[in-house]
Amino acid sequence: MVKINGEFLDIAGKTISEYLIETKYDIKRVAIERNGDIVPKAEYEQTVIADGDCIEIVNFVGGG
Repeated sequence: MVKINGEFLDIAGKTISEYLIETKYDIKRVAIERNGDIVPKAEYEQTVIADGDCIEIVNFVGGG
C-alpha cells in the first residue's frame, strides 16, 4: 500500500507520471514529495511508486 495525501492506495509499481495522468492532475501545476524528498518534474516518468511510500501532492491554483 502507498499513502498519498493521507489516503492508502494500492498503486505500487506505477510511475508518478502514470498516477498523475490517471487521476487527472495537471503535471505542470503540481509538486510531489516522496518520503520527505521533493521529486523533480524531470523524474516523474522514471520514478516508480514503491510499496510503503508516503507521497504528498500539492496542486497549485491560480487566483487573483
